[in-house]
Amino acid sequence: MKLIVIGAGPGGYETALLAAQRGAEVVLIESGRVGGTCLNEGCIPTKAFCRSAEMLEELRRAGEFGVTGLDCGFDFGVAAARKDAVVDRLREGVEALLKRPGLTLVHGRASFVDSHTVRVAPAEPACGAPGAAASGEAASAPGAEAGVACDAGAAPAGENVFTADAVIIATGSRPSWPDIPGAHLGGVVSSAELLAVDHVPERLCVIGGGVIGLEFASIFRSFGSEVTVVEYCREILPRFDKDISKRLRKSLASRGIEFYTGSRVLGISSVEGMGQDSVAEVTFTVRDGEKKTVADMVLMAVGRRPAVDALNLDDVGVEYDARGIKTDGFMRTNVPGIYAVGDITGGFMLAHAATMQGVKALDHIMGVDDGIDLSLMPAAVFTMPEAASVGMTEEDCAAAGIRCTARKTFFRANGKALCLGETEGMCKVITDADGRIVGCHIFGPHASDLIHEAAAFMSRGASLEDMDAMIHVHPSLSEIFRG
Repeated sequence: MKLIVIGAGPGGYETALLAAQRGAEVVLIESGRVGGTCLNEGCIPTKAFCRSAEMLEELRRAGEFGVTGLDCGFDFGVAAARKDAVVDRLREGVEALLKRPGLTLVHGRASFVDSHTVRVAPAEPACGAPGAAASGEAASAPGAEAGVACDAGAAPAGENVFTADAVIIATGSRPSWPDIPGAHLGGVVSSAELLAVDHVPERLCVIGGGVIGLEFASIFRSFGSEVTVVEYCREILPRFDKDISKRLRKSLASRGIEFYTGSRVLGISSVEGMGQDSVAEVTFTVRDGEKKTVADMVLMAVGRRPAVDALNLDDVGVEYDARGIKTDGFMRTNVPGIYAVGDITGGFMLAHAATMQGVKALDHIMGVDDGIDLSLMPAAVFTMPEAASVGMTEEDCAAAGIRCTARKTFFRANGKALCLGETEGMCKVITDADGRIVGCHIFGPHASDLIHEAAAFMSRGASLEDMDAMIHVHPSLSEIFRG
């Protein structure tokens, strides 16, 4: 079997590797660096910064644990170099994996000729510039990324044409850029650009209180920035459980982050006399009128949009809209032989979602019957403390007409949390009328790790009684699941 995969992010390269392991002949097309947004300018570099921020916060509290006499400073350059080293090491590992027999990595921009044929043109701009646009996506608009360095071992990409039995589109997404006056001024940056700064801004304004905005707000507050978050919705993390969102906002506010929710940004302007690239003034609505805040840097974190522009989807009849390519439960598009996975579909914009969707698509192509339930998709926010979620919220249940019950337990009553000195937070388990677990939402230490226990129970249709019957190590944070 011949397979073409467009895009070498998690949904693309992991699917390509699995297909080659199963004996398929695979062509993997990428216009930038392998690893996609997650590895190069998303999940991995932000988590490296998260660890630096976490270390700083722990050292600041060292006296509570009897550790005295510390005199620690913070060298942002060292933290940034460590972040880059982590990314480089992981990317080199991916590049090595992609050299396996049966898999050909092609560098260039892909577009459809027909449903089984893809043309690859040289990527523009040429290799060497930092920050990649997604495969098949032409860079455009301030805030969008340009071109990147070529991967070692990639096949040369002239006007090459490839045919296959099936094609999987995994070109990802890029930052949305709202039509706000002044949004393209110097100092207004995307998440990728903020990861590449060479200093900690004294004042940072974050437009958007979703996952990306909050993680950067938490990180740079620890690094020393004065941080303001402006969110259009009434609460941060609008897709999360309301209890979790509210508690996280209050926790971050206690660290000095200023929040304005239910606020619409009216415009961004340069402060007179400071120069376009120096200081920005952000004007936004508040309950009783308007407010202005001044920042040295403004992070535009209002979401991401699917990277579909250059794929030539219209000519082959693939259905898509502003939210992304439309797919069914097997990740099939409306055109036989063409599948789409990851951010390009506009659903769960998560690296692990893209990976599992890729497996689902490949299994369908190869006639494999799997047990993957793509509706059970855990998500996490790597703030301090963390938040994580899987399944339905109480609001989801109400909207679906499902009678539900919420059981709450608190880290302040957990022995391990007390020992760690991290007692803030809670765990909420949602059950339906039959006692079956339909959702779990955690705010507190290691929430991103703990959520998988709930996801495992939910994947087997387990009840709250089943969870209570499980023996947990004592003392452990996982005891938070027991009532």
